Amino acid sequence: MMSPQSCGIAFPELREVYLRYVDGFRGPDGELPPMMRLKLEHTFSVVANAESIAHGEDFSASERDAALAAALLHDTGRYEQLRRYDTFRDADSVDHAKLSCDIVLENGWTRERAVLDAILFHNRRDLPSDMDALTAVAAKTVRDADKLDIFRVLEAQVAETDWRGGSKAFWGLPVSESPNPKVVDCILSSSAVDYREIKSLSDFVLIQVGWMVSGLEYATSRRLCRERSHLAFRRDFLRRLTGDASVDKVCRLAEERLG
Repeated sequence: MMSPQSCGIAFPELREVYLRYVDGFRGPDGELPPMMRLKLEHTFSVVANAESIAHGEDFSASERDAALAAALLHDTGRYEQLRRYDTFRDADSVDHAKLSCDIVLENGWTRERAVLDAILFHNRRDLPSDMDALTAVAAKTVRDADKLDIFRVLEAQVAETDWRGGSKAFWGLPVSESPNPKVVDCILSSSAVDYREIKSLSDFVLIQVGWMVSGLEYATSRRLCRERSHLAFRRDFLRRLTGDASVDKVCRLAEERLG
């Protein structure tokens, strides 16, 4: 873990330096490439989700500050990842969480351990067991807020893109294949799924249903998931992709866990 040190930068200023960094990826016309625009929109939606969680869970001021800073910076490395490798798939490029942490440190935006570790751990299958209390709050909030917006992004991609044509947002996965039984078994047992087992678009969507089973830490996150009908969307979409009976079994479990 990173050594503790106060970040000493207010969120509005941090937001401005982050936006100036992103501006460096704009083309001669002043526009970001489409996938980078998507990532910028995602980032500020994650911040909004983190703020909702902080309010709903009655965080202290220090918990809220750390959570919002980590939410803002968690995907900083995505822009460089896309420029270098033309993909957001870490397995085919680089660990975007580590790259994000490195860029934040190189630019001197913060050296607060809770923020840096929350960025570093936000895409891990499991969080370390030895985190201090503030780091745990920041990390869990970013992970929940990130998942909540990934739900939104998938729904927008289905509605607005030719997802049958091999969308980069869906890793170009095959559309018509049945779910991988290994993915289904992991979700039903509340076990972490090895992302190398994602073989089809059905697996990709089921992973998100799995987050509803065991991946949302806070009651506020589960409430927001229910209110936004994210499970209903995935159940309907999965039925368009496959007739495999395991889909309904997984969705019923998610419904129970969301309450």
